Amino acid sequence: MLFPTPYHVLLSLVTALSAGTFGSFAWSIDHSAGTADSSIKQRPNVLFIAVDDLRPMLGCYGDTTAVTPHLDRLASRGTVFQHAYCQQALCSPSRLSLLTGKRPDTTKVWDLSTHFREALPDTVTLPQFFKQHGYQTQGIGKIFHGNGKPASDPPSWTHEPLLAINRDPKLRYALAKNLQGSGLKRSATESADVSDDTYIDGQVCEAALNRLTEFKANDSPFFLAVGFRKPHLPFCAPRRFWQLYQQTDIPPPDHPTHPPHAPELATRSWRELEGYTDIPSDGNLTSAKTQQLRHGYYACVSYIDAQVGRILKHLSKLNLAENTLVVVWGDHGFHLGEQRLWTKANNYELSTRVPLIFALPKKTPSTTATKRTGNITSCSKLVELVDLYPTLAEACGLPLPQGLEGTSFFPLLRNPDQTWKLAAFSQHPRATTSHRHRSHGDIMGYAVRTDRYRYVEWRTWKSSKVVARELYDYNTSGSETENCIEMPQYTQVQQELEQVLAAGWEHAKPPAQRNVQ
Repeated sequence: MLFPTPYHVLLSLVTALSAGTFGSFAWSIDHSAGTADSSIKQRPNVLFIAVDDLRPMLGCYGDTTAVTPHLDRLASRGTVFQHAYCQQALCSPSRLSLLTGKRPDTTKVWDLSTHFREALPDTVTLPQFFKQHGYQTQGIGKIFHGNGKPASDPPSWTHEPLLAINRDPKLRYALAKNLQGSGLKRSATESADVSDDTYIDGQVCEAALNRLTEFKANDSPFFLAVGFRKPHLPFCAPRRFWQLYQQTDIPPPDHPTHPPHAPELATRSWRELEGYTDIPSDGNLTSAKTQQLRHGYYACVSYIDAQVGRILKHLSKLNLAENTLVVVWGDHGFHLGEQRLWTKANNYELSTRVPLIFALPKKTPSTTATKRTGNITSCSKLVELVDLYPTLAEACGLPLPQGLEGTSFFPLLRNPDQTWKLAAFSQHPRATTSHRHRSHGDIMGYAVRTDRYRYVEWRTWKSSKVVARELYDYNTSGSETENCIEMPQYTQVQQELEQVLAAGWEHAKPPAQRNVQ
């Protein structure tokens, strides 16, 4: 810990409720962490913005098509992490890894239906940790997961979550033709001449504005988690965001075929797009439909950018921006026809790489006069979403919890060019034959991403036998265009990457933190 104080030593953690009792937990402020201590009032607030299915398709990431002025403005006063990776490219496993600071094989969450407290009943989540240290915590929108049991975790929050679950078609669609029928999948896209608040993300934004106003009247610092659902399918956004783009100007997908020599396990579809009324059951799309979908994704990204802009403007209006840390992250990436893949649920770069923008307040426990240049600080070092938990704790001057499986990248906010991690780790399960898995599946694909390579081993769950391998060289292409695993010139590289993967994340830490027995 960089900034220990007697306060840190005296803090005591409250034991998390067990899996058998957390469902009946009463929402309240946790008074056991010394909330009366005046120093808690000086700690920065945290505005924690999660965006579903968002890949780095933003202006601040160099996308010249994207219209994202508000996120770009935030990036100009923060740090943009160019190589941030999720631990599994699926909503619930990725989010729960981040929110617990532990990796999927520890949380035992690999699918969309498992609650992390089944395996970790006493774990302290990220918002729960802040709650225990005197923060008021509130979740609005999709934070844990958007549906069912995994959407709720009462011990994490001071105030009851709002708009955490959305099963209402009227909050997903606006056009009459899409409000007819049954099920949640109607058209895959929608452009409607409606206000932002017609769809649920506009309502999430409005609820966040109201909560910020209420927090302003309270002396306690806050941890406000705001979760937007777009650009998740269906690609529905108010028409004015569609009109920001001409469909003919949107670039087609690069490399629209499976990588040669890639195993079927790697390129198997999650079949999320299939099932919408305007999508063929075999998933074969015309070029026109592909462009319409890509147009819809861009429109949704701009729609969310506008909601983020509303929140940041209100934060400034309330004079809270000076002492509020803002972090924006995507839970995983997204394929839009590249590599003949759609959505996520694989180990490729487009599905595992995420946007991550981290903007410190002007005043932090470590400095009272951090200067902002107005220029984007870009960090190319490898970081992981599991690193956010310890990073936020350190940035707010809180003692680092024990047992976390991520590494605080707080030092990179000071010096983004220093030597850092050797690799980032991701994984994804497969069933033997079906498109979707349950639990850990029958085969687990473990991936390691270094500065230059991605190496993947597909192992049977029961025996850990390797049944397929992949190796991709980003020096030959910006994406995975060919599996190089059988090429003799990569034999030594493969052996080295096998060792990195086998050694695991603890041995890939930054040199100063690589103290593994």
